[in-house]
Amino acid sequence: MQRKFILTGALMAMLSVVIGAFGAHMLEPIVGESAMKVYETGVQYHMAHALGIILIGVVAGLWGDSRKLAWAGWLLLAGIILFSGSLYVLAITGIKVLGAITPLGGVAFIIGWICLIAEAASRRRA
Repeated sequence: MQRKFILTGALMAMLSVVIGAFGAHMLEPIVGESAMKVYETGVQYHMAHALGIILIGVVAGLWGDSRKLAWAGWLLLAGIILFSGSLYVLAITGIKVLGAITPLGGVAFIIGWICLIAEAASRRRA
């Protein structure tokens, strides 16, 4: 599990940099300022949660695999796809109905962090 989440998180972090560079160099001249703010929000949450996935992989290496850690990692990944992905598509296409997907990604982020908190709280002090 640790290898899987570290690799997944690193891939997501790299993808965040690529998507951010695309936005800054290719998209910014095409879309308006408000669309760029939406896009940049997606990039920021994408990177933050990619680092969270890496953290989960490192924690799994220290504490061992657990269902809560697995849920945390997969929920953060789902959050990136739903939250950031919907913001990217919304910023590029202007299709407003995609904004309805964004909160689902936010909920996935929140539940993912709760799973990590629950795992940490269940650990005995060393």
